[in-house]
Amino acid sequence: MTSETLRPPPPAPPGDAVEATVPAPRAPRRRRTWRQALRRDWQLYSLAVLPLLFFLVFRYLPMIGNIIAFRRFKPGGSIFGEYWVGLRYFRMFLADPTFWDVFTNTLVLGTLTLLFCFPLPIVLALLLNEVRARRLRRFVQSVSYLPHFLSIVIVAAMVMQLTSVDGTVNQIVQATGGDAVPFLQRAEWFRTIYVSSEVWQTVGWGTILYLAALTTVDDDLYEAARIDGANRWRQTWHVTLPGIRPTMVTLLILNIGTFMAVGFEKILLLYNPLTYPTADVLSTYLFRMGFGSSNFSYAAAIGLFEAVIGLTLVLTANLIARRTVGTSLW
Repeated sequence: MTSETLRPPPPAPPGDAVEATVPAPRAPRRRRTWRQALRRDWQLYSLAVLPLLFFLVFRYLPMIGNIIAFRRFKPGGSIFGEYWVGLRYFRMFLADPTFWDVFTNTLVLGTLTLLFCFPLPIVLALLLNEVRARRLRRFVQSVSYLPHFLSIVIVAAMVMQLTSVDGTVNQIVQATGGDAVPFLQRAEWFRTIYVSSEVWQTVGWGTILYLAALTTVDDDLYEAARIDGANRWRQTWHVTLPGIRPTMVTLLILNIGTFMAVGFEKILLLYNPLTYPTADVLSTYLFRMGFGSSNFSYAAAIGLFEAVIGLTLVLTANLIARRTVGTSLW
């Protein structure tokens, strides 16, 4: 190898411009129109046709029937009522003492259901997350999920059998020296029975979403917490709960949205005239007014009032959640 091959290249003469390599700017990406997106991914969009038709037929079209809350409706006449009556039916139920009794019962049952049925799935999910024995964990999950797959009729029949005078509960009461109690004929026991059955039926199923959310929490956060000396309780409070907070807030808003529509089917199957003072709620009251008394306009006015309150609760809860914790449905 000669010295000429090792000689560095001569420096550029002064005054000569050195060209810099600059990448050419990218052309801005054109945004696809909805027609282009539909033409390209029509197979995916076709999957949404049936759900949209379901909501259109069973959710939005029936809303047209709310017009009879402002019109006098007679069975056999026009489906939109005979003539306009304005706010007559709203003034009627607002001045009805029975309406305020059932409204109070709705608030009480809705509050009790929310207080017990919302936090207990979180607690169960946290407990199952700490179980290391896989077989025990699967067994507890299966047992807790099973009541969700039972129909409301079966659950109501089971509750009636358990709480009857000759049922299991009264057999235990009599075995401990007490007297048999007709639970479903006592108004003071109805709320306890209803909330207990709701907890038994829904808590296990509610843990599914929380267990799925727990899998998204980064393990490095637990490791950092252990290095800082945090015990399991501190790790749960400062790592686990903040990690599943978006899921908790979303489900809380959804539960608040159904606050006024307290378990209509189960209450209808369990209650009787003896338990009306604590069991009768808005949904069962308007059912009796509409189908029992054939006063459909009055029932429609109550249903519209209930829907407006539910919408207000959802909007309020969503606004509070977005401003306080930064998580909301929209």
